[in-house]
Amino acid sequence: MTTDLLPTWLAQEAEVTTRMAHGAGPGVARADQIAHMDGLQMMQAMLRGDIPYAAIAQTLDFYLMEVSQGRAVFQGKPGPAHLNPMGTIHGGWYATLLDSALGCAVHTMMPVGRAYTTAELSINLVRSIGHKVQRVRAEGTIVHCGRQLATAEARIVGPDGTLFAHATTTCLVFELKSGLNKTPT
Repeated sequence: MTTDLLPTWLAQEAEVTTRMAHGAGPGVARADQIAHMDGLQMMQAMLRGDIPYAAIAQTLDFYLMEVSQGRAVFQGKPGPAHLNPMGTIHGGWYATLLDSALGCAVHTMMPVGRAYTTAELSINLVRSIGHKVQRVRAEGTIVHCGRQLATAEARIVGPDGTLFAHATTTCLVFELKSGLNKTPT
């Protein structure tokens, strides 16, 4: 039997959202802010509030909670704004939460001057997140990170361990031409 982690998750969420609210806020970091950082350093700076976090987090009510080498954890709660016409949580909410955890897990593996872009995303929704579920977490972990290709996997779970969805990604890894955050053309 899994212990209910909700009180711990809510306390951590309060700490993280307070820090982010007093930090750089949503947006995109300037090139001069991140040019010297590897991917893990950049994600840690974002979590501390030193550089902006992605604005999509506000739109979809989820936030980066933890980050380490090859791992990223996001937490959120879908609400009425995320319902589809049938009254259930839109699959796009699941997909964006999973894509964020997957991509940020890959991001933590990028050395200075390297970046990535998603080439493939595969998602399996196995259970509906009902209105009684107060929070879910998506944990992304790296499977492989090479010079040109990275793969990762992620799961959305509730505080009691219930699995709601799982996903995998394949990302193309490339060298930044000018040190800026750009995707290849």
